[in-house]
Amino acid sequence: MSQQENILKNAFAAALAVADPSKIVPEYLSKIFPQGSEPKGRCLVVGAGKASASMATALESYAKSCWPNATIEGVVLTRYGHSSPTGHIQIIEAGHPVPDQAGMDGAKEIYRLVGELQAGDILIALISGGGSSLLTLPQAGITIEDMRKTTEALLRSGAPIEEMNVVRKHLSAIQGGNLARLAIARGARVEALLISDVTGDSPADIASGPCAPDYSTYQDALDILAKHHLSSDSIPESVLSHLQRGIAGEVPETLKEADIQNTVISNHVIATAYKSLEAAAVYVRTQGYEPVILGDTITGEAQVVGMAQASLARQHLKMNKPMALISGGECTVTIPNGIKGRGGRCSEYLLSFFAASIDLPNIAALAADTDGIDGSEKNAGAWFTPEIRQAANQQDLIPSQFLNQHDCYGFFAQLDALVETGPTLTNVNDFRIILLGK
Repeated sequence: MSQQENILKNAFAAALAVADPSKIVPEYLSKIFPQGSEPKGRCLVVGAGKASASMATALESYAKSCWPNATIEGVVLTRYGHSSPTGHIQIIEAGHPVPDQAGMDGAKEIYRLVGELQAGDILIALISGGGSSLLTLPQAGITIEDMRKTTEALLRSGAPIEEMNVVRKHLSAIQGGNLARLAIARGARVEALLISDVTGDSPADIASGPCAPDYSTYQDALDILAKHHLSSDSIPESVLSHLQRGIAGEVPETLKEADIQNTVISNHVIATAYKSLEAAAVYVRTQGYEPVILGDTITGEAQVVGMAQASLARQHLKMNKPMALISGGECTVTIPNGIKGRGGRCSEYLLSFFAASIDLPNIAALAADTDGIDGSEKNAGAWFTPEIRQAANQQDLIPSQFLNQHDCYGFFAQLDALVETGPTLTNVNDFRIILLGK
């Protein structure tokens, strides 16, 4: 392993470590329930997301030693392959990013349990990225198949995740604050712990905000469908009808700030993309690189972002000193009809950056999704160093051909330059790092 490869991978490891549920969940539980105020009765734990099962494991471990008088039970939904061992909290694996029946059945069970809460009970919600599709419980008149078709249409359109979630929360009986609405109607206290994978880290956006007041409206949801030219030819009539009824006031809006006055609802964002970027910055500084955090809100088409960051790299190289450009945010990949594609937004960004920086032979870079899965394959992302660039040249691999086919996985697989972590059991969005020498 070259020095640059080692630094790239260790920087990614540092970013993951600071978002590890086994470390951060106990830390925040001790703040939310300081000594003397810990739960002493029924404590219902529910959740959804790629990190939520590992959050449940961490909560059970903490409660076992610190909450001897609490009764812990509940249900948490996670993506297939992202489970974690628990004793009292049931873990259900379900479909992501396209919802399936397992997710709907699990969401029904969560809704049922929350509906049985009593005054004095505590609801702890463990929420992380991926929860929007996992926590699928459609409003009356909308089927799971309708939700699946709507999600698939939004994915194909290239709609960013924030817009997808605005639509989904207005079709859900749980998201958009509806889970908290049900709990407070029963007189329960609500404490939500959230690991953020969205730009801005708003609780209303993380997993479509099941316990948070929502800023969006039914009109916003319809506007998003129109923006991406999605109509009755791709969106089920039941979905369009429900959104129209919402605009007409025939069905309730999502939870709003005015609805939670004089209630006990708290949303705690315990891990964010920016904190992970900062952890990577601390590490690279120990390796002699000056870190530059470009931000955690960089979005757009992955290939366009890759080209833009190649231009940034040229600008920073003029400073003639070792630097590390670190960024996060969620790009998108729009795949034309007829092209299957292999990979995800991280490897697509990286190959675009690779192609656009062909005149910079000494740089190195890595891009990976912090949940361990980048798009359609089982890798987290990819990386390259000058040695990898030389190998690509020797194998006559032409980046543009792979980019045109959206087969970025295939390009880096041939070079043995994939980042393969398996499910990391956390999720704070994408991580990108570029190493610049003198």
